[in-house]
Amino acid sequence: MAFNVRGRPGRRRVVGWAGGALLLTYALVWALVAAGWSPLLRLDTDLVTDAYQVVRGHDGWVQALEVVAIVGSTATVRALLLLVAAVALFQRRTVVATWLVVSAVLEAVIVQTVKLVQQRPRPAWPEPLTEIAGYGFPSGHASGAGLLVATMLVLTHLLVSRRSLRRAIDAGWIGVGLVIALDRVLLGVHYPSDVVAGVALGSGLPLVVAAVAVPWAVIEIGPAPTTTGRRPSWLGIVLNPTKVSDPAGLRRLVAAAAERHGWQPPCWYETTADDAGIAMTHQALADGAEVIVAAGGDGTVRVVSSELARTGVPLGVVPLGTGNLLARNLELPLRATEAVEAALSGQDRAIDVVRVSGDGLPETCFTVMGGLGFDAAVMAGASDALKARMGWRAYVVSAVRNLHYPASRVEVSVDDAPFVRFRARTVVIGNVGLLQAGIPLLPDARVDDGMLDVVVITPQRLSGWLRVVVRVLTRGRVSDESLARMTGTQVVVRCNQPVARQLDGDSIGEGRELRARVMAGTLLVRVPR
Repeated sequence: MAFNVRGRPGRRRVVGWAGGALLLTYALVWALVAAGWSPLLRLDTDLVTDAYQVVRGHDGWVQALEVVAIVGSTATVRALLLLVAAVALFQRRTVVATWLVVSAVLEAVIVQTVKLVQQRPRPAWPEPLTEIAGYGFPSGHASGAGLLVATMLVLTHLLVSRRSLRRAIDAGWIGVGLVIALDRVLLGVHYPSDVVAGVALGSGLPLVVAAVAVPWAVIEIGPAPTTTGRRPSWLGIVLNPTKVSDPAGLRRLVAAAAERHGWQPPCWYETTADDAGIAMTHQALADGAEVIVAAGGDGTVRVVSSELARTGVPLGVVPLGTGNLLARNLELPLRATEAVEAALSGQDRAIDVVRVSGDGLPETCFTVMGGLGFDAAVMAGASDALKARMGWRAYVVSAVRNLHYPASRVEVSVDDAPFVRFRARTVVIGNVGLLQAGIPLLPDARVDDGMLDVVVITPQRLSGWLRVVVRVLTRGRVSDESLARMTGTQVVVRCNQPVARQLDGDSIGEGRELRARVMAGTLLVRVPR
């Protein structure tokens, strides 16, 4: 899980207004309850009585509702939020972690304080469906549900770039919240106004805190980007049509953005099954494109990057794949709308490109990482169909399937030094540090430092794999018998037998050798101002 906290300033206002409206709703309901407004109290009594009558006598229903109450308890919600906060903190997203913790603490303190102040009794029944103590207003479960839903919706919008998937996840979380809230009325332990107030309070608090704390404004990343000094106006788009569900919609989006920024109508070049973008990039260059956008997955971005290196023509990235590793490592926008804006109005940042070759592999480039062995087998095992269905989790499935991928005898030479021998499961040559889900495989790798980072993973049994996982997740830098690290500007990896190989997540077939050399600062990438 890798948090992308970039957004547009307008989003802060939307989130803030939504949170404010929810808190106002909570305050209004509390005022009516405190004043003893008879229409509300009668409605409360009628609705909770009807719910009680429906459920009473159905032991199976009661048991199911009690399970929901346990699973959706405030303790469960807070534990989940603390876990997510820990992940965010591990990824150095301290703002996200702080937001989650502050929201959870505020919600807990306010709910308990209001309960003691209001002291509203729970509904009383001659034969209660379940035993529960304490005051009823506001509902702690409902407030926790609101907290859970609001934080998960915000996190979904920080994590998920695909609109259709985002909407499906949003609907799922909203459904979870509604089930938890409705459960309290059906069990007869809260009046509807208790639940409405709880949901409004629990969801409003994190939204207001997010509007204040989360950096929705566009931020600059890395060192100060370079710029050509003259505003370009001719845009070429190299599109992988298999990665977009609505090509016509994407074309309209880009055309509208180009017109808005004073660019000429863009020209489109679609990749094919036989050509992932080489001829298309050459044609765009020949046509005079001043910025060329790669709209596709990591493979499309790699091919276009390879052809643009040393040309001085900037690369824009509209990430449409599963990994989107270059975009994530550069903290580029993951949504098409914002990515197009960055390509049209951003600045140029110089990054390194890695020239690579090997047996049966024509000389090409990568921008993220190349590898052989287990990691390449995982990439090859995550089919397009599996990735389309499961997203990045497809790599987890493939990793489990390939867990017993055999070790090989490997020799590694860095900067023409003598070869060092290993019995390795995988060797990765990296230009960036983070894998899927923000896993810091190469914690010292920087995309613009003119260096290559190499990791050799050599576990011999399950305990070795566990040490590797701990070393990677804790960003351990010391080499040992399970994991070795090296750095340099040139790397040669040789294997005693053909093994799977990959570049930027794309399988390139089996081979015995990879030769890599960094080309420092030879690719310009458009980044937000």
